[in-house]
Amino acid sequence: MAELKNVERELSRFRRRLLIATLVVVLSFALLIGRWLWLQVIRHRQYSLQAQDNRIAIVPLVPTRGLILDRNGILLANNFAAYTLEITPSKTRGLDATIAALRAILPISAFAERRFRNLLGMSRSFEPTPIRNKLTDAEVARFVAQRFRFPGVDVRARLFRSYPLGALASHAIGYIGRIGPAEQARIAEGDDAANYQGTDHIGKTGVELQYEEQLHGVTGFDEVEVNSVGKPVRKLRSFPAVPGSTLVLSLDIRLQKLAEDLYGQRTGACVVMDPRNGEVLSFVSMPTYDPNLFVEGIDPESWNALNTDPRKPLLNRVLRGTFPPGSTYKPYLAMGALTLGIRTPNYVLNDPGYFMLGDHRFRDDKPGGHGRVDMHKALSVSCDVYFYMVANDWGVDGMHDYTRKFGFGQHTGIDLPDEARGLLPSKAWKRHAYKLPAQQRWFPGETISLGIGQGYNSFTPIQMANALATMANHGTRLKPRVVKLVEDMKTRRFAHTPVEVAERINPPDAMWQVVHDGMVGVNTEKDGTGYAVFKDAPYTSAGKTGTAQVFTVAQNQKYNAADLSRHLLDHALYIVYAPAENPTVCVALIVEHAGWGAEAAAPIARKLVDYHLLGLYPTEAEIEQISGAKPKPVQFQFAGGKNGVPAVPGAKPQAPPAAEAARVAKPSPGTPGRPGQNPAHAPASPSSTQTQGDAIQPWPAPAASTTASPAASPAAHTQRTAFDAQCGGRYPRPGCQPGPLFTRFGARHDNPDADEGTRL
Repeated sequence: MAELKNVERELSRFRRRLLIATLVVVLSFALLIGRWLWLQVIRHRQYSLQAQDNRIAIVPLVPTRGLILDRNGILLANNFAAYTLEITPSKTRGLDATIAALRAILPISAFAERRFRNLLGMSRSFEPTPIRNKLTDAEVARFVAQRFRFPGVDVRARLFRSYPLGALASHAIGYIGRIGPAEQARIAEGDDAANYQGTDHIGKTGVELQYEEQLHGVTGFDEVEVNSVGKPVRKLRSFPAVPGSTLVLSLDIRLQKLAEDLYGQRTGACVVMDPRNGEVLSFVSMPTYDPNLFVEGIDPESWNALNTDPRKPLLNRVLRGTFPPGSTYKPYLAMGALTLGIRTPNYVLNDPGYFMLGDHRFRDDKPGGHGRVDMHKALSVSCDVYFYMVANDWGVDGMHDYTRKFGFGQHTGIDLPDEARGLLPSKAWKRHAYKLPAQQRWFPGETISLGIGQGYNSFTPIQMANALATMANHGTRLKPRVVKLVEDMKTRRFAHTPVEVAERINPPDAMWQVVHDGMVGVNTEKDGTGYAVFKDAPYTSAGKTGTAQVFTVAQNQKYNAADLSRHLLDHALYIVYAPAENPTVCVALIVEHAGWGAEAAAPIARKLVDYHLLGLYPTEAEIEQISGAKPKPVQFQFAGGKNGVPAVPGAKPQAPPAAEAARVAKPSPGTPGRPGQNPAHAPASPSSTQTQGDAIQPWPAPAASTTASPAASPAAHTQRTAFDAQCGGRYPRPGCQPGPLFTRFGARHDNPDADEGTRL
């Protein structure tokens, strides 16, 4: 019986095993419940967000860059859609092998591959990088048929920036280019990092750079649900991008085209402004360049051609080139000398044709001199001796302090980047600019040269134009501006950029009138230096010729311009504002190494003023006679009021009435100076009935002034309303109110100052 089972022992063993199993089961369930509480309760928010991030991809929506138009709605910068071939390196089976296989079916140049690898160094391996831009439909079809062979390679449609008028006004408009490392770092450190997600390009120069914020717009995004391999399944919600604002420039691109044609192959700069509000109507720096070359990266051949061109097409002469003003500086010296009592209007001297300072003879341009000269005649005939004596009696610091009020030697405040401040010399400047004490001393002979705009004087063309506008505006200096209207993307209406007053000089009316009359005499009196060019003009204008030497001629030496190399010829300058009674336009221009201002520069100014005031566009033969080159045709496109772009307020008619167009296109015999528009320059009209040969709309002939000018009526001049003061002084409200919408010369090399520009 001892071999019988011990039931009690086996039951105890069973109970022990059951307890252990129960404890294991309970512990297992406790662990499961604890893990569930940890994942679903305690860490629910963290893992929920992580799962959401894995499920949802945020795709940035790059905004459409804003358009740039001229004052009449003509398209200057736009966008067009094209296909891009892009590679995501992390998804390929070998980058080099992929590029080699792609080259077998699509043309990929060595430059395109170099650019791709440069971009690759600035981006992350999981971001798509373009290797070919602007694919044709045939190339897209060729790739799509073999897409299965190229993982990580895809074709994407995107917008490209385009400048349809090419080199026309390129220094003002500027261009965009790919975002570089320095710009990436600046964006990352700023507040706009999120707004530039997905953006590849940014403004580099000109308006494109200055108004980058307005042109760029606001980036949107799509929330897209993706699967485990990152493929989009469905769009959950979308926040659309806000397009960049359309900018309307104050430039009249037809006037700009005329000015550039009148220069031809010559170099120089020209600024046309409206003195009433500071609007820049023409911004010419010759030669120009094609900004389209820079948008996707310029090829080495084009870059070398531009960078080694001795004419320096990349130099913005209007803002960065500095020139001696020559005799165009005399009106401002005259104003200061009269205002400060250094000269009186009736002071007369007998000009012998030279001025002696010690043993040095400073010559006049006219041998034998101009005889008896007062202030009026000194301006109209441009008497050097008179202003030699003014400078000698006044002194360098006195001239510096007064002419600085006209904006010389300082930034004008124009709404464009990288403006130089030029050089307005003084004794303090020379002490700073030179290293040796003997060089820091100011010599009396240096003062004499300043009296005729030579010596150390070196100003930018925009300063010359702004000073002229200040003179025309009776002493109120406004900040120049090239952007006239900015589109408000909320209201889809254009808002005017503000008129800003920089300084008010307030010269005495009687003294201003003396200088004004002297400048009028330049163009209206037979011995005036600009009379030959403006004698038959149907309006009265006030001007001043200038000729600036680029090398020193000994006092007993004469030179023949025909014997000199071109780079040693004088610069030709001219300034003018019109109508003289109530100026609405002023022109300041320089033609480099062209000789006398009256012969080389004044004819250009005359054609520009004729066009602006009267609508007279010269023929090809007239343009070629002045420039020495035939103008090239350009086709204009109007964007204002089309394709979602608001109509530009105050734009001039795009097409004249048929009868008037026919009359202008076919002037009657015996009516000289009334040519129709050359067909090669006719703007494209949105109307299907307008042809390329349509004439431009003629401007109304200026009516004779029926009211006395403020200069002639001091009482009227003092009666300014608040609106008149805001708009710059003495002009009627209709001119201001919104429409129905330059190595420093002689300076030490170890202390350069890039802000003084490039002396030319």
